[in-house]
Amino acid sequence: MLDILEKLFGSAAKVKIMRLFLFNNEESYDIDHVIERSKVTPTAARQELSLLEKMGMLKKKSFFRDVEVGRGKNKKIERHRVMGWTLDYTFEYLDPLKNLLVHVSEQRNQELLRKLARVGKLKLVIISGFFIQNWDSRVDLLVVGDNLRKGTLENVVRTLESELGKEIRYASFETADFQYRLGVYDKLVRDILDYEHEIILDKINVAAR
Repeated sequence: MLDILEKLFGSAAKVKIMRLFLFNNEESYDIDHVIERSKVTPTAARQELSLLEKMGMLKKKSFFRDVEVGRGKNKKIERHRVMGWTLDYTFEYLDPLKNLLVHVSEQRNQELLRKLARVGKLKLVIISGFFIQNWDSRVDLLVVGDNLRKGTLENVVRTLESELGKEIRYASFETADFQYRLGVYDKLVRDILDYEHEIILDKINVAAR
């Protein structure tokens, strides 16, 4: 999905930065924070931020940010005023852009499964929340499998966040643990299954329950 949007908007960096601001519309970010959250190069960040400002989607804003200064025992957090950007609500194409960038397709589902494949032996993957524009959901992603590598899953989620521009709320369970929770009507599991969601992988026949 990202490669299609890259061709449409001209660069992957622009897509990541647009998503960052569109899906965190109350936030302001300086250049360092944009680079950190979007995982783009400083050059790309400056170029795309300038273009998005010129087209009217972003506007400059001065705000305070906690900054880490010093090293070792002298390291401390100070509150600094910085110059950055925020979403400009007068930009007339905000809603159409947001809908386009959040749109879920079969191609993106397959791309998500491909990224998750190295996490372990996947048995069940469910998307909700952000992925289907159900903003009241407790989680965006549920992963169930055997021998899940938590560190790898964390890295996959961080990569997804940089591409999607939004923090991903996720839960993961070993298959046996999930089966147990399903049997005792665990609240988190029931909240996921009883409300709007989309199953993109199901090897334990959860859909039939």
